[in-house]
Amino acid sequence: MTVTYEGLQENYAALLNQAGEAMTRAYTPYSKFNVGAALLDNDGHVHFGCNVENAAYGPGNCAERTAMFRAIADGKKPGQFQAIAVIGNTEEPITPCGICRQVLVELLYPDTPVIMGNLRGNWSISTVSDLLPGAFTPMVLKKGQAEA
Repeated sequence: MTVTYEGLQENYAALLNQAGEAMTRAYTPYSKFNVGAALLDNDGHVHFGCNVENAAYGPGNCAERTAMFRAIADGKKPGQFQAIAVIGNTEEPITPCGICRQVLVELLYPDTPVIMGNLRGNWSISTVSDLLPGAFTPMVLKKGQAEA
C-alpha cells in the first residue's frame, strides 16, 4: 500500500512508504500493533526493520532498533546514515520510544532526520538530537573515564 504524504519531500515520502512495507512483516501476536522502519544509509541502501514481540515482553524489539542493528550487522558503522523513517497505524505520526531514541543517539548523527508518519498520510520530521535532548552519549563515557 502506498500512502500520499502531502507536502513531504519525495525521498522522505518514499522512505516512509518503505517503512510501511516493513511494517507488514511485523511479528505482533500479542499487541497486534505493527510498526515499520526504513533506515537510509550513505550509499543509498535501505535497511528495513519491524517490531518483533515475545511472550516474555522484554526480549521483543522495536522496528527502529531492528533496522539499525540490521544495518550494523550488514557492515555499516555508526554515522553512515542519511535518515530513518518510522510508521505505525496511529492517529498522530508515531514517534520512537525512549530506548530507540537512545540507540538513535548512539548510531546516527545528531542532525539526522527522523521522519515519523502514519497510514493516514500524516507526518512530522525531527532530528535525533531534538528527540533526546541532553542524551547520554559515548562522549559522556569518555569524560568519565578521563576523570577516573
